[in-house]
Amino acid sequence: MIALKDILHGIPVRQVMGNLNVAVSDLCFDSRKVVPNGMFVAVLGLHTDGHAYIDAAIGLGATVVICEKLPEAIHDDVTYIQVDDSAFALGVSASNYFGNPSKKLRLVGVTGTNGKTTIVTLLYKLFRKLGYEAGLLSTVHNLVGDNVVAATHTTPDPLALNKLLHEMVEAGCDYCFMEVSSHAIVQQRIAGLNFAGGIFSNITHDHLDFHKTFDEYIKAKKAFFDGLDRFAFALSNADDKHGSVMLQNTFAHKKTYGIKSMADFKAKVIESHFDGMLLNLDGQEVWVKLVGNFNAYNLLAVYGAAILLEQETMKILTALSNITGAEGRFDTTISKNGVIGVVDYAHTPDAVQNVLETIQGLRKNKTHIITVLGCGGDRDKTKRPAMAAVAVKHSDKVIITSDNPRTEDPLQIIHDMEAGISKDERRNVFSIADRREAIRAACHLAQPGDIVLVAGKGHEKYQEINGQRHDFDDKAVLMNAFNEQ
Repeated sequence: MIALKDILHGIPVRQVMGNLNVAVSDLCFDSRKVVPNGMFVAVLGLHTDGHAYIDAAIGLGATVVICEKLPEAIHDDVTYIQVDDSAFALGVSASNYFGNPSKKLRLVGVTGTNGKTTIVTLLYKLFRKLGYEAGLLSTVHNLVGDNVVAATHTTPDPLALNKLLHEMVEAGCDYCFMEVSSHAIVQQRIAGLNFAGGIFSNITHDHLDFHKTFDEYIKAKKAFFDGLDRFAFALSNADDKHGSVMLQNTFAHKKTYGIKSMADFKAKVIESHFDGMLLNLDGQEVWVKLVGNFNAYNLLAVYGAAILLEQETMKILTALSNITGAEGRFDTTISKNGVIGVVDYAHTPDAVQNVLETIQGLRKNKTHIITVLGCGGDRDKTKRPAMAAVAVKHSDKVIITSDNPRTEDPLQIIHDMEAGISKDERRNVFSIADRREAIRAACHLAQPGDIVLVAGKGHEKYQEINGQRHDFDDKAVLMNAFNEQ
């Protein structure tokens, strides 16, 4: 049991009805999970309004309710806390409830359209190699030291997030590296957290189904940096045209990284191969096991953050040379007859272009690039033709297929993608709705030395169709197709 006054610390309160001198047994925002003497936070969500479930929460034993609108029926044995923003109140109260774990370790957040998962994964692996206990919060999975916790969102809800951070503190973690999605920023999932630093990777076309306009998407990312305090660092990509925007109003210590522009941390790709590349990082050469300009940026961000976290340069470089990337990010395999397969999570026009340009730079002689690409259902429709156009421009053959159609008709999604392809280009494009068959077809088209890119799902081990998740692993399907050759 925790005193209500302690849970409310740092939350602007408009009105209190009832007794503040009570103790709270649990905290939740899902009325179905309320326990006796618990606190229910009524949050206005995308699809439901928690205020409609206040009576249900009280019926299950809630004795404290945080809300923006007071209900018509007031119970004498319930304390009502009226606030302006219940989502913000949920974040802060969750942090207070779990003992403010983000203040007991060094928490670094990474935001941007592409690269978040790779950057946080590399930071986690780097700091483990440097001898620290660390936690990871990512799209692929969450890690408390070595213990894996399944990930359901890029950034968990405030309760799950603070619970994980609390577990990291209990496990002796010194650092935590987490992805910070634009959804999480807008929905106040990170409210109440204390960040030691923030990293901006880049911003390109994505999530306009949620943010509606690109300007709103930029503002969401910027809000993360606006919230950093003067004891934190803000590390931004100087080569992204919106990189300077992220630093405009932050109180944090401002630093930049870049390959093309003047920056505090610089890098240059000297050599690049399918098994790695030689980089110059701030004047020091280092061989790394990652490939592509986009990974050079990711590694540079990691290097810069490690320096800002007061680690020694040579120890950082030595550790980076032995680290592999995140699962499903430029994940390569080779068939017995020499076809190279690449599985990548690329699911935006910019990410698809980055991967394909990297492959183009690595292929030899007259080998061909065959791309398998789909777009997710119930998500930003405007990027579908753009993704197809990029794939066609940078590939010799393209097979358009399903990604996670969710509740949409896969054929309609494919039709939306085909709108980005000209009549002349269509002779090199095939449409196969069944993703497994699409991957098999790409492998049968490939000749020795050719490269098959399977883009969009990366690390995911499922395909979501009509609300049902079916087992599906791009890399496993690709390897099976290779074995059939």
